[in-house]
Amino acid sequence: MKPAAFVRHVPRTLDEALKILAQVAPQDGRVLAGGQSLVPIMAFRLAKPAHLVDINEVEGLDRISNDGKLLSIGARVRHAAFHKSVVENPLGLLLTEVARHIAHYPIRVRGTFCGSLAHADPASEWCLVAATLDATMVAKNTRGERPIAAKDYFQGIMSTALAEDELLAEARLPLLASDAKFGFNEFNRRAGDFAMAASLVCYRLQGGKIVEPRVGVGGAEPCPRRIAEAEAALNGKAPGDAVFRAAAEAAASAVEPLEDHQTTGEYRRDLVRAVVRRALEQSIT
Repeated sequence: MKPAAFVRHVPRTLDEALKILAQVAPQDGRVLAGGQSLVPIMAFRLAKPAHLVDINEVEGLDRISNDGKLLSIGARVRHAAFHKSVVENPLGLLLTEVARHIAHYPIRVRGTFCGSLAHADPASEWCLVAATLDATMVAKNTRGERPIAAKDYFQGIMSTALAEDELLAEARLPLLASDAKFGFNEFNRRAGDFAMAASLVCYRLQGGKIVEPRVGVGGAEPCPRRIAEAEAALNGKAPGDAVFRAAAEAAASAVEPLEDHQTTGEYRRDLVRAVVRRALEQSIT
């Protein structure tokens, strides 16, 4: 299959890109960055945008910056940028650990962090990171800038709070405490396939007890999210097998799992139980 005909626009500045997007958005104009999600669905004609706003020449969108509190990731930053730690903070190690699970190397070289957030596939590793760490997405259009909290940003399967004329220009992740511990685990049928369930956990130890726990689950529901019930099962407890299993059980009970012709809801609950427990076990290795 080949895509339907479209007009490609190649702006050189962010202002130019936003002006073009404002003009073409009513005609199903789309933003093109890495294209690893958009181009395949165009090839199958599941999407037929009349215009593509190619931002690959826009200066400044390929930057990663750190102000001591937040790590800001521009719209053109590729997955491969995180193959090595980008910041001297546990967050840098966390992003490197997660990045190696994303698809295959050629896709990581081209695909972008913000593109993954804009596409909002439930199985996306970066969407899970954003939801678990309470990231802020920065949307821009000709009327200005709008920060969107992760809890408000993800609205369903491949659905976000972005308006049709808004460009996801930047994602901001909070730096972690220097003593933060984390673990990540996902299950897929083959390496590189979309995750059927994934979990990211993060916490600190204070007096040998878990404090500030974060337990995120993705791939199992329409949106990635933090699981408050699992966090409550961890908070104030000493890390160990019994506590980790209790948190995993709480997560499995809390989710409303997706079902399809191959996967029952109960099977996905079992996967959530497994990936949460394994992520927690990884956090203490």
